[in-house]
Amino acid sequence: MLVAGNSFHFPPCCTRFGSLLVTGTSLQRVKMTASFQFDFDTVTDRHASSSLKWDHYKDQDILPMWVADMDFASPPAVLAALHERVQHGVFGYTLAPDSLLEAVLVHLEQQYSWQVQPEWLVWLPGLVSGLNAVCRGVAGAGEEVITFTPIYPPFMSAPELMGRKTVRVPLAENGQRWTMDLEALAAAITPQTKLLLLCSPHNPVGRVWSRDELLGLGELACKHDLIICSDEIHADLVLDTDKKHLPLASLDPEISRRTITLQAPSKTYNIPGLGCSYAVVSEPALRLRLQRGMEGIVPHVNALGYVAAEAAYRHGEPWRQALISYLRANRELLMHFIDGIPGLVVSPVEATYLAWIDLRERGIERPQQFFEQAGVGLSGGRSFDLPGFVRLNFGCPRLLLEKALARMERVLR
Repeated sequence: MLVAGNSFHFPPCCTRFGSLLVTGTSLQRVKMTASFQFDFDTVTDRHASSSLKWDHYKDQDILPMWVADMDFASPPAVLAALHERVQHGVFGYTLAPDSLLEAVLVHLEQQYSWQVQPEWLVWLPGLVSGLNAVCRGVAGAGEEVITFTPIYPPFMSAPELMGRKTVRVPLAENGQRWTMDLEALAAAITPQTKLLLLCSPHNPVGRVWSRDELLGLGELACKHDLIICSDEIHADLVLDTDKKHLPLASLDPEISRRTITLQAPSKTYNIPGLGCSYAVVSEPALRLRLQRGMEGIVPHVNALGYVAAEAAYRHGEPWRQALISYLRANRELLMHFIDGIPGLVVSPVEATYLAWIDLRERGIERPQQFFEQAGVGLSGGRSFDLPGFVRLNFGCPRLLLEKALARMERVLR
């Protein structure tokens, strides 16, 4: 299936997902679905699906808005490809098909003008395992791994789990906008610092880092001979029309040689449970260090993960564009709510579907528990290394978001 504008075009009878032949019947189902506007408003009951997100508050009247897992059905083309693969009936150990490699390379070039070679890709079952493998393979025992905070918690736990030391450098607060404090970062680097973990776009503050910020960071890494691991899992979820994600490794050859980029379709197309991600590493010696860090602790990607990833990259763009529009409207609803509540501040959400809400003026001692008692489950700022904040996931049908905001308003007023 090829995408031209917002239209779907199918071959006469069939197409391929890797080595899997998808019949005209399944494609017809996708075509019929695609002829209508994608439905993000329908609320799917996830209580009986062993959902981490929803079972966290099992048998409680608490709306889960915490973990970065959207409540939308995956794109129709992904569902059709999975159905076809399941009908094959055999699920042995599986390699990444050449057609998936091609789809990834086309995606990176079309979206970011980034020309990547097939041998640069290293497949992983998830970004968290990737972070741990990078810490294990790049930094030695007792050496330092540095990162900006607040940050997604595995950035801080992965070094410690691998016997390395985590060094935390606070982002700078410039009004309601967060920026990199490169001076503080430089001051925190020691001869023992070997690895820099970057989140781009940033989780939880929602920043799309500018070219100048990224080049400044890269220059600092070159000066101090640091390896950079750039988690870019939210790259395809930029909400601001005047901003564009820039892969760090695409900006400069020297920066590329010292960068491990982590990417996945999981957040964008809501397939995190299928566990398929990848690292892009142009430097062979660095790629080998990552692969050695994976040995014995990182399992293979499963067959259905590969199938879903390829279907998403090949055929998911119209769905992604519709998703971005829906998330923008949810963001506006959330911002309007925050503006109406004294003492609440939210950082501009330039990318992701995660809002970083500042409650420090309210003086709420335990914000996460405070909102749980009101029937809304949020991520507490303390786990991101900044108490006084909560993170809210607005990647859900608008009805759920409205219900959650109404509960929050009642308890705050």
